[in-house]
Formats: sequence, structure tokens, C-alpha cells
Amino acid sequence: MENFDELLAAYKHAIDAWIVAIKAEEALANEDHSMVAMERWDAANLAAIDAEATAKKARDEYKSALRQKNYGF
Repeated sequence: MENFDELLAAYKHAIDAWIVAIKAEEALANEDHSMVAMERWDAANLAAIDAEATAKKARDEYKSALRQKNYGF
């Protein structure tokens, strides 16, 4: 049997990390219009995309475990 509390905690942790990544990207959208600033902003966007994927995977794992428990599939 799955440990639902652990799966839920992993999901919440992943969501928190995604929020941090989004805020980091947002902070880099500023008045500095240099190439270096743009590259940092792009890198932050890639980190946010990775964090989103991690959060969605954790959500799917938690939801799958709940589906298995509640519906048997």
C-alpha cells in the first residue's frame, strides 16, 4: 500500500519549489535589458519549467495512488 502522506508531502514540496522558481524568474524580468540579463532570465525560465514538470509528476503519482486505493485501477 502507498504511503499517501509521503506522496502528498512530496507533491506539496514540489509545488513550493515551483513557486520559488516562478518568483526567481519574475525577479529577473526587470529594467536591465542586457544580453546577460536576458540569458539569466531564460535560464530561470528553464528552471521554472523543470520545477513545473516535477510538480506535475508528483501530482500524478499522488493522484494515481489515490485512484488505485479508491477505484482499484
